[in-house]
Amino acid sequence: MPGGRLGALFPDANKVVIAMAHVPPLPGTPLYDEDAGIQGLVDSVGRDLEHLLVDGIDAVMFCNEGDRPYQLEVGPEIVAAMANVVGQLKPSDRPFGVDILWDATAAMGLAIGTDASFVREVVTGFYESDMGPWAPDPAPLARTRRACGAHDLALLMNITPEFASRLGSRSAAQVARSVVVSSLPDAILVSGPMAGAGPDVAAVAEIKEAVGDDVWVFVNTGAKSTNIAEFLRHADGCIVGSDLKRDGGTWNPVDPDRVGRFVEAASAER
Repeated sequence: MPGGRLGALFPDANKVVIAMAHVPPLPGTPLYDEDAGIQGLVDSVGRDLEHLLVDGIDAVMFCNEGDRPYQLEVGPEIVAAMANVVGQLKPSDRPFGVDILWDATAAMGLAIGTDASFVREVVTGFYESDMGPWAPDPAPLARTRRACGAHDLALLMNITPEFASRLGSRSAAQVARSVVVSSLPDAILVSGPMAGAGPDVAAVAEIKEAVGDDVWVFVNTGAKSTNIAEFLRHADGCIVGSDLKRDGGTWNPVDPDRVGRFVEAASAER
């Protein structure tokens, strides 16, 4: 297994499993439940965490998954509401990370403010996306981490983001190798075309072969109890959300039976 920040964070892990703690729609977004308010968000995520913080789940990641349609730049109310939820619910017995769709600067601020161990974002490349043209920049994030003294904060970089397509002719494996050299990721994430849809196993294998042990490679979407063993033959770990939910629906509550099935299936390759 690769080392670095994630190696220090998961020193005993053989194939890391990170479970998503999806936060319902936040204030100001179209689907926000004003009657339930902030306490409703805390209660919802808290119920999910009761089923996610089990043996076999190495870490959790908080994400504003409910904030459709997503934005490339979010307002301060989103960061503040996320910080409220994370601050109340962050686990004390294992690492946690954060993500804000799709604003890497906001996610970095949230991570530093909540003392998260890792942040997931799309921070490099140029894309056509459901949110319009997209050109993230990894340099400010790395400099912010340095300036704030968050030296142990790991950056998980998604190079094949859902809801978007990279422009250019390079293969995903070529991009991954280039990103390792130019953008200094702690992990490369490989996604399918949308939440709940997985990448090709062959693509994961090619990317891992391209980067070797220089950096961690995670399956970022589409990990399921039925395919996770095959993915983990190549990847160093996975991030899983939809398959842990009732009926496999991304925005449904977490189903403890599905969590158990996933952990059991992942254990076959651990």
